Amino acid sequence: MAQFIYQFLPDERADLATNPQAWSASDEVVAAEHFAYLQQGLADGVVVLAGRAQDGIGPAIVIIEVDTAEVAEAFMMSDPFVSSGLFEANLHRYQIALSRPVSP
Repeated sequence: MAQFIYQFLPDERADLATNPQAWSASDEVVAAEHFAYLQQGLADGVVVLAGRAQDGIGPAIVIIEVDTAEVAEAFMMSDPFVSSGLFEANLHRYQIALSRPVSP
């Protein structure tokens, strides 16, 4: 298994990271689908970690563990945030060096 990280890029709608009022009703539907997709990925053992910076500046990322770069690319491209065009994302091979359980 290999680890990969993908980071969302807000493209022309950078205000989505800083302005909750910038989200349309259809954006909210996509966000709910995105969250459900990642929850299923977690249950399936694909998603290792997902989250976003709370300052509106830092990144939103997903770390996954899959067999190949092609599977990682397919997972990222199927993420509703990406497949809907709401966000672009970039993918990188990744290796977690240290980890500990995180409190919610």
